[in-house]
Amino acid sequence: MSNNPPPFCPKCIHYYVTWDSAFPNGCRIFGIKSRMLPSAEVRSANNRDCPAYELNPNVK
Repeated sequence: MSNNPPPFCPKCIHYYVTWDSAFPNGCRIFGIKSRMLPSAEVRSANNRDCPAYELNPNVK
């Protein structure tokens, strides 16, 4: 197991904020909208960190 921190979706290039106030977080790769961060949904579904996480170079 790696010592990397878990993925933080708002710093991922696939993350977006949806128009839906009930499900404000989205992931373009997995096509999901959620109350929780998409990486938390992926972790709860398969018990592993998100395999699609890519750091967005434009986010500080």
